[in-house]
Amino acid sequence: MIETDAAGKIMFARRALFAVLFLVTMVGSLCLAALALSPGGFGIFDVVVLGLFAITLPWMVAGFCNALIGFVIMRFSADPVAAVLPAVELVRDDDPVTASTAILLCVRNELPERTIRNLAPMLEGLCASGYAERFHLYLLSDTGDAELAIGEEAFFSELIATWGDRIAISYRRRTVNSGFKAGNIRDFCERWGNRHEFAITLDADSFMPADAIIRLVQIMQVDPKLGILQGLIVGLPSTSLFARIFQFGMRLGMRSYTIGSAWWQGDCGPYWGHNAILRLKPFTEHCQLPLLARDGEIERHILSHDQIEAALMRAAGYHVRVLPREDLGWEDNPPTLLEFMRRDLRWCQGNMQYWRLVTLPNLTLVSRYQLVLAILMFIGSPAWVGLLGLATAALALCDDPADVMRSDIGSVLLLWILVMWFSPKIAGALDVLLAREERRAFGGAGRFIVNFAIETGYSIILCPILWISHTIFLFGRLFHRDINWMVQIRDDHAVPFELALRDLWPQTLVGCLSLGLVMYSQPWALPYILLLAGGPACAAPFATVTAWALLGGLAARTGIGRLPEETAAPEHLLDLALPAIKSASRPPLTSSV
Repeated sequence: MIETDAAGKIMFARRALFAVLFLVTMVGSLCLAALALSPGGFGIFDVVVLGLFAITLPWMVAGFCNALIGFVIMRFSADPVAAVLPAVELVRDDDPVTASTAILLCVRNELPERTIRNLAPMLEGLCASGYAERFHLYLLSDTGDAELAIGEEAFFSELIATWGDRIAISYRRRTVNSGFKAGNIRDFCERWGNRHEFAITLDADSFMPADAIIRLVQIMQVDPKLGILQGLIVGLPSTSLFARIFQFGMRLGMRSYTIGSAWWQGDCGPYWGHNAILRLKPFTEHCQLPLLARDGEIERHILSHDQIEAALMRAAGYHVRVLPREDLGWEDNPPTLLEFMRRDLRWCQGNMQYWRLVTLPNLTLVSRYQLVLAILMFIGSPAWVGLLGLATAALALCDDPADVMRSDIGSVLLLWILVMWFSPKIAGALDVLLAREERRAFGGAGRFIVNFAIETGYSIILCPILWISHTIFLFGRLFHRDINWMVQIRDDHAVPFELALRDLWPQTLVGCLSLGLVMYSQPWALPYILLLAGGPACAAPFATVTAWALLGGLAARTGIGRLPEETAAPEHLLDLALPAIKSASRPPLTSSV
């Protein structure tokens, strides 16, 4: 009890520190913005600008605070993973696997060949471990396309015939995907959940090596209070230029952000819906999602299930934690901007459902914070678009910009926004550059710095495109516009310019209009307005060019977007025969210092 009380006090102090840092950063940023807007006093325009800026802040400030904490832990802790997940120190590599664990692969209208490619090395490793009898693979299909279903059943039947005498495998297909992925897993829990103690959740594009699965099981075995343990997920090496640059930035940002947030969130950690392990009994008993509404015979289900399931698990008294190691699992990233936007809008719709759930009884304060932040992640987009519109109008209509904003404080504010915006990636980049082995893993300091610069420009283009996409979609939600769960195209493919322009004409119009007005009225301000309007103006060519196979292959060969797995590929990734790893195996073009 003494240890529990001490741990509780430590966690309270950590959360208090984060809260103070968050609030001080919020207030300081707003004061800086108010000072920048001070010329001529405060009018309606200034109040509106400050209000919109306040809406954009929480997501950036949370990222900055998490990155700062994460960087300190990464640089000054002897074991950053143990610092945020003490249970890892109780586990030894030779600890036996005694619990029965289900591995749940959820698929819907996917190409089974790719899914089986990712499963084969995992099954081989589990069989070689000597613990195959402790695992049971469940292929849980929600495929509704009749033609795909025929091929899926044939491929999965062959998989069972190949591996069935070494490890248990079951295949089930629902004809109606009620409740989406959460309903798929709920159906498993009700049918077979009482047969197993744990469940590993996988998406169709997930890849987890056997040793990662065994490690998650070992940690769950030593900590009976753990309800969900989430593994860190990184992108599989890709030959799509769009995905390569995205996965490089994601790798840098996830490292500091996850460690920093795990340090203060503690037992209220994240669940991302896949590449994680669940304790099945409490999950079945406490994590059934509430029905949002029933319109006649049509049920409206929660789309983004993971955050709510984590909150319900913690409300039931079980811990939800993250294991921030980068060798636990991989996933495919969307190969093009248009595919990325489709996935992003599905997340947007799911996160907007959380406002009905923030007030659920028994949720912890941290869980409510996570739900609110998930909503603000997308609510901030219309605020950014509003700021772009107001900035354009102010520059086009004013005689002297100094009457609107102080140039000296405004420059400081802009720099501060960029620091907050990129802070998780900056922290990750500094951590790499300060460690010789890390620099080598990313292909050398020179290549790494070039890649960081490319990714920074890429993000400055990408984010405003997404902000406009979110804004249009959220406006459509007022008229009950929904996103259906469409088939995801995971393979590299071309994006014709005509298609890109058809889908991205609103971004193009907003960007070009803003740039044109500023160029006509205040051409000196063009470099500043480019940060918000440049990306939308070139959205269509950006979508087309980043999907070019020629550029993607060239990037893989020259090390643009290079990941550590391409410098020294783990054996289990070699089994996937990824083209990006084959291209990266050629002699490097730059120094590996």
